[in-house]
Amino acid sequence: MPFGFVTCSPSEALVISGVGYDGTPKFVTGGRAFVWPFVHKVQRINLNTFTLVVDSPRVYTKLGVACSVVGIAQVKIEGSREDLLKKACQQFLGKSTGEIQRIALETLEGHQRAIMGTMTVEEIYRDRQTFNHHVFEVATADLVNLGIRVVSYTIKDIHDDEGYLNALGMARTAEVKRDARIGEAIAKKETTIKAALADEARVTAKAQNDIEIAKAQRDFELQKATYDMEVQGQRAVAELAYSLQAAKTHQLIKEQEMEIAVVERTRRIELQEQEIARRQKELEATVLKPAEAERYRVERIAEAQKNRIMLEAEAEAETIRLRGEAEAFAIQAKAKAEAEQMAQKAAAWKEYKEAAMVDMVLKTLPNVCAEVSRPLSQLQGIKMVSAGDGEIGVAKLVGEVVEIVTRMPHLIETMTGVDMAKAVDHKSGSRK
Repeated sequence: MPFGFVTCSPSEALVISGVGYDGTPKFVTGGRAFVWPFVHKVQRINLNTFTLVVDSPRVYTKLGVACSVVGIAQVKIEGSREDLLKKACQQFLGKSTGEIQRIALETLEGHQRAIMGTMTVEEIYRDRQTFNHHVFEVATADLVNLGIRVVSYTIKDIHDDEGYLNALGMARTAEVKRDARIGEAIAKKETTIKAALADEARVTAKAQNDIEIAKAQRDFELQKATYDMEVQGQRAVAELAYSLQAAKTHQLIKEQEMEIAVVERTRRIELQEQEIARRQKELEATVLKPAEAERYRVERIAEAQKNRIMLEAEAEAETIRLRGEAEAFAIQAKAKAEAEQMAQKAAAWKEYKEAAMVDMVLKTLPNVCAEVSRPLSQLQGIKMVSAGDGEIGVAKLVGEVVEIVTRMPHLIETMTGVDMAKAVDHKSGSRK
């Protein structure tokens, strides 16, 4: 034996005896121990669980009926308690695993046979849990004295060679079939009765339900008629109120449209008056101002001619002064120049105040008409409201433009004092 530490796995135990362990060996489970060679002796005992098939063939039961039972048991040497481990070592130390299994199997088989003799075949077959419990208790109490613990026990199979269990099963099967047929007949009877009662209840319930439905339908129709009458009345009132409100709204709309039309017409008249004022100013700028400028130019020319004549007369008077008539001639020339100047001024006034002014007005009149109609041509749309009399539409618009143009002679006469109609007739007659 080697010197030093000796170890073992959790599934075995070390039994150390020798010097220092007289009468009481040392047990080590799943660990290690220090040993001396030739002084200590180390032995091992297996702590694994063993599965044993416990077969008990042809055992006579309580009523003398022979049957066979096969059980399965799980056993192991108890290593968690030192007293049980000591008993196991006393019984099995040095023996092989097979010998330990044989001893445990024989013990279990004896107890299984003993329990079978105290029970009937029916009890073993029907109440296996009780049989397992009895075998487990008896075997545990006996094997614990050997240091062996029964982990579990259960019946694997039960059978007999005489056909007792088959006959028992057949009888039970017949009873079950009989009970099943009786139960089926009772169930059918009860089903038929219940079906009849259910049909009766169904017909009664249906009739009652139809009555309730008819009552509900009647109440619904009456209530619906009442509601319909109320709804129709409210609808008539609402429609009447709607018609009245629509008429009021339409009247308000017409009044608003009339007010808008009046405002538009007033605004259009204001625009026309502003356009007339603008045209009047334009006429003053394009016709009267040039005429005044021309008149001023003619006056300046006449003034210059007068000065020239006066200078010439003075020169001539200076020339004939020696003859004594210088002063008289100068006075005469001066009077003549002034008379000529006045004649030219009169002619200029007459000419430019009528003919030239009329000519310039006639030349400018198309431009004035174009300017009057130009704002209308730039409008995106025109909304015209008729008061119910006179022309409407395009004719109304054209008539208003023509009316503006026909006011021009009166406006020119107001500004310049020239009667355009007479001046045009006079100019036409002079051309003829």
